[in-house]
Amino acid sequence: MHRLDTIDIRGKRVLIRVDFNVPIINGKIASDFRIIKTLDTIKYCLDNNAKIILMSHLGRPEGKEVKYSLLPVYEYLKLIFYNRNVIFSDDAISAISIDVSLNMKPGDIHILENLRFNKGENLNSYSFSEKLSKHGQVYVNDAFGTSHRKHASNASILQFFKIKSIGFLLDSEFKYLSNLDLSSDRKIVLLLGGAKVSSKLGIIKYFINKANCIIIGGAMSYTFLKIKGYDVGNSLVEESMLDDASFIMEEAEKNNTKILLPIDVVCSNKISEKSTLSTKNISDINADEMGLDIGEKTIDLFSEELRNSSLIIWNGPMGVFEIPLFSKGTRRIAEVIEECTEKRDVKSIVGGGDTASAVIDLNMQKSFTHVSTGGGASLELLSGKKIELIKSWRDYE
Repeated sequence: MHRLDTIDIRGKRVLIRVDFNVPIINGKIASDFRIIKTLDTIKYCLDNNAKIILMSHLGRPEGKEVKYSLLPVYEYLKLIFYNRNVIFSDDAISAISIDVSLNMKPGDIHILENLRFNKGENLNSYSFSEKLSKHGQVYVNDAFGTSHRKHASNASILQFFKIKSIGFLLDSEFKYLSNLDLSSDRKIVLLLGGAKVSSKLGIIKYFINKANCIIIGGAMSYTFLKIKGYDVGNSLVEESMLDDASFIMEEAEKNNTKILLPIDVVCSNKISEKSTLSTKNISDINADEMGLDIGEKTIDLFSEELRNSSLIIWNGPMGVFEIPLFSKGTRRIAEVIEECTEKRDVKSIVGGGDTASAVIDLNMQKSFTHVSTGGGASLELLSGKKIELIKSWRDYE
């Protein structure tokens, strides 16, 4: 795969797959992290007098849903590129939108409506990708967040372009996450949270003989606590993953990999901003209670391990962090990792998704070594898997 600065784009129509899947609240962008990360690619194209067509998805719409429109992104980009002609089309493959692209002038920016408004995107449709391809003479992919998906805009579309490349963001994500030093003399801590064991199974298995310690917090910890014999009340447990969790514990013991689980949790009988809270040892959770954050003893336990590491890979919050009552564990752990990075020369990697959102909400993104723009994509790359985009690229080389 060639990087953008190795191909000739001067004066050409450049169709760029970006990841503008950003949080939007009341019609306004709540976090522009992913957009900012793509600006180097866009500005390079502008510096080369290219005509830029941007395509992205937003959320998981079922058909055309107004709340998933990319109009707020268009309004945002108009402010950034106030001295450029920024155009929006409300249908990615209509004859009108294609005609707009064909008649662009150098330096113009054309933003297409949400790709997932057409079912052909997720289906990797030949006809949908063929119509999309008519927008550009050159194809660029800079959407790391969707690079693990076999969708029309990053798979089938490749066959229609002789000139194609990856953008600067995608290149940096691939290089950084694919070339981690996992040598045996490093003290590696894998810190996992979030809801489901199933979504983290690949990375756990990959690191089971590489990490010194795997710390498991968040809702996924209750599946592991259950197989250790604890009654976790109404806490989320993936019953279908109990055997896998048991296997992981056994493999960790064989490989002398420490697994740390919560020893106390913040409990409530409902997930609400008005919940009544109590912090309890894991052996004391009532039948009608759920564990919704890690407690003080657990924060101290996890922090001690993190401070003794040389590489921290973090994916998944420690609790229901989007509700302030249950965000303390995630915030405190983020502060410890920030301290380790800045004062102890520890490398810290945040694996995108909800974790990146939490770090950005706390305004700590600049304190970590690398904050990825991809959730599932970063997990797959960190798990040693071949990313779908790379497979598709080779198919249509």
